[in-house]
This record gives sequence, C-alpha cells and structure tokens, in this order.
Amino acid sequence: MTSLTRRHATELETIAVTVPADAVMAYEDALSVVCSTIGIFEVDDTQILWRVEGVRDVGFGETELTAALALAAAVTGHAADLERTRTEAEGWLARTYESFPEQDVGQRFVVRGTHLEGPSQSRRIAISLDAGMAFGSGEHGSTRGCLRALEQVAHRRPHRILDMGCGSGILAMAAAALLHRPVLAVDIDPWSVRTTRQNAALNGLSTLVSARLGNGWRTPGLKRHAPFDLIFANILARPLCLMAKDLAAHLAPGGTAILAGLLNSQARMVVAAHRRQGLVLERQLTEGDWSTLILRRPDGSR
Repeated sequence: MTSLTRRHATELETIAVTVPADAVMAYEDALSVVCSTIGIFEVDDTQILWRVEGVRDVGFGETELTAALALAAAVTGHAADLERTRTEAEGWLARTYESFPEQDVGQRFVVRGTHLEGPSQSRRIAISLDAGMAFGSGEHGSTRGCLRALEQVAHRRPHRILDMGCGSGILAMAAAALLHRPVLAVDIDPWSVRTTRQNAALNGLSTLVSARLGNGWRTPGLKRHAPFDLIFANILARPLCLMAKDLAAHLAPGGTAILAGLLNSQARMVVAAHRRQGLVLERQLTEGDWSTLILRRPDGSR
C-alpha cells in the first residue's frame, strides 16, 4: 500500500462496512489506510455482525482504499459493501476525544490519548497514542489481551523481541518500556511503519523500537535478528495458522509467542496449527469474544 499524507479536513465523510466478527481486524486495517479514526460497534446483541467505520476527508485516498478493501476481502473471505455518509467536521474531533479517555490495561499499563493535558497521574507505565488510532489504542480485546500476556511472561526477561504486524506499535512500545530491551517491529503497511516510528518518538522509545517495512516472515534481514525470545503476532486466525511454521522456525528454544486477533471459537484451530510445529500452549486469555494465546517452544526442541 502507498503511504498517504493526510491533509486538513474541509469536508469529512464516514465510511463503514458491516462484517462478521472474524473479519473485523482486517477491515480495521483497511479503513485505517485513509481514515483518521476508526470505531467498532455491535450491529445487534448477537455479536455475529459488527460495524467498522472511519472518518476521512471526502475522496481522500480512493485508490488506496479500494486496494485495501480488496486485500481485506481476500484475507478474510468476506467481501463487504462500503457505506458512505457526509459528516459534520464541527464537533467531530471533540467526540473522538471523549471516546478515548485514559484507560488502565492489565496491572502495569495505562494507555492515554495525546489530547489529554499533562502527564498521567497513574504509577503505571504510560503509553501515549493519538485518539484516532483506535485500531491499536488498547481498546480492542486482542490488544488488551496481548498487554496482559506480556505482563505474565515479563519475568523471563526476553532479549530478542519481535512484533510481527505492529500496527500502531503499541505492543512493541509496551515491551520496550517494560523490559528495557530493543524491539523489532514489522508491518506490510507503510503507514503503520511510519505511525509506529512516530509513536515511539512520542513515548521516548525511538532508541529501543525499530520499525521496518516488510512482508511478514519474508522481510529482508529478519533472519539476522532471529531466533527471537518473544514474538507478538496480533493478526488474524487464518494468517496465524498459515504462518505457524515460519513463526516456530524463528522462535528460540524456550522462547514465547503471544498470538492474538482471533475469536474464542478460533483458538483451538490456531493452537493445533502451532502444536504441529512443536509449540506448547501455556495459557489462553480472554477479553470478551477475543482470545490471546501464550505458547512456548520447549528448551532443546527444534
């Protein structure tokens, strides 16, 4: 995808898709290519269908949006119709800020928007993000699950850390801040790589977080950093299964993998794919409908 420079909004529109739960994250990523803010809402009480919507300048990045939606449809197998609605610019930013208050995650972290004035009064590790970064702000169950999982494995003091599919960079930053170790962050989307670099600078973590553009495990130079002691992969269930062999090959003996982006109903499938590669499930964390898996390679296993 092409990295886009957002211009000042004169006319705004809301674009939205309605998709099954297992397609939510892919369409979040697609809309984030052109939208300054993303929201996710249940269509009804069944939690089967969800509405993913974003706000953008009218007509901004139409070609890139079309390509991103096509990729989301191919990855998930769900083709979604795009809805468009004109949106009043006045008051929109204030509503966005109201929807992103400071929030505690797990026992160690607090995530706060850059619009909040002054430093956090919490004694937790503070991670600051733009209020428009809803796809990686800590509000999503998969992100919260990964942060909780990180707390539970931090005592292992991993030295080589990878965030595969880094998005906003929140997991890479959390690991760097908690463990005081360098983290390699990789994403296929140029805008995500740029955003991760900006967020790392904002949080004073530029010397620890290195963001790189790449196509998953085929990213040039990735093998030079392997094997990794800790790997985050907050992606989607199907890609996680397809990438299980590569993940296992890059994980050090005794190393830990934190996998997310999957529904509770998909956890067994993802676990099975990684068990075939010699990994062992240590723990499954849940946040609503979403699961986070903590897997480990036994010492000496290859």
